[in-house]
Amino acid sequence: MKFTAEQIAGILEGEVVGDSNALVSRLSKIEEGTEGSLTFLSNPKYSNYIYTTQASITIVNESFEPELPIATTLIKVKDAYASFTKLLEFYNEVKNNKTGIEQPSVIAESAKYGENLYLGSFSYVGQNVTIGDNVKIYPNSFIGDNVVIGNNVTIFAGVNIYSETVIGNNCVVHSGVVLGSDGFGFAPKPDGTFDKIPQIGNVILEDDVEIGANTTIDRATLGSTLIKRGVKLDNQIQIAHNVEIGENTVIAAQTGIAGSSKIGKNGMLGGQVGISGHITLGDNVRIQAQSGVTRNIKDDEVLQGSPTFGYNEFNKSYVYFKKLPQLVAEIEELKKIINQKNGNNG
Repeated sequence: MKFTAEQIAGILEGEVVGDSNALVSRLSKIEEGTEGSLTFLSNPKYSNYIYTTQASITIVNESFEPELPIATTLIKVKDAYASFTKLLEFYNEVKNNKTGIEQPSVIAESAKYGENLYLGSFSYVGQNVTIGDNVKIYPNSFIGDNVVIGNNVTIFAGVNIYSETVIGNNCVVHSGVVLGSDGFGFAPKPDGTFDKIPQIGNVILEDDVEIGANTTIDRATLGSTLIKRGVKLDNQIQIAHNVEIGENTVIAAQTGIAGSSKIGKNGMLGGQVGISGHITLGDNVRIQAQSGVTRNIKDDEVLQGSPTFGYNEFNKSYVYFKKLPQLVAEIEELKKIINQKNGNNG
């Protein structure tokens, strides 16, 4: 899809300086701009690129005045960075603006769906499913029985949503995600084998949640595994049964949270963090990457290490840890000196 400078200026409430009919069909970095692309300049350290870029249109701040001749058409706005972000959102909406039910796909007769549904080919929608308005379900997705999906939800290709899962409004679920798989519940028997404990709860995503690719969230044994409003999960995260994650908490890739743990609101967990089961993390907690959490954590703590301890204490200790061989050698030398003195005095 192509847009003119005049059309883009209208969207951004900006002013065109140059060719108002300049056409663009893609976005680019300013240093990689080519004919037919649109870029932006907001950071002064990249200003030199505006004189060499081949991008057809460049978004700039109102205050920008070129000091040399330029080939690109300018669109002047109050805030170039914010305007480009707005344009990215608009571009994404246009690109993903699909509706209709592709074939082959299966929708159970008892399922209900709202306006502007997009259901990609080779997808399955089970019995008694309820789907809101403006929902997009991309190809090869599985929606199990009794699932509830709110409005303005995007489910990308290859997602598996098990029965009884509830998804709120404005959620995004990326490819390969599994919602509602069985929690890891097994009871040991005297002969060394295991009995599987039935997992009969569900998963609930509240509004404005985004789940990264290939993340798995297990259903609860009883009750619900709960992901609260505004939570953002990265790719390849494991959330076990009966976990609760508080509002607006963000978690980076490859983190694992064991069963029945509770994470407070506005938390930040780095990549590859491990959280033991049945513990509670307070609000506003920060856990640095590759940390292991085995105890309850109070509000506002910043932690690092495995097992975790205070972030500042970790950094101080790490200074000594790096010097450990040298410190050991110095201690051994001191021991020799002390032994020699004791021998001389004796």
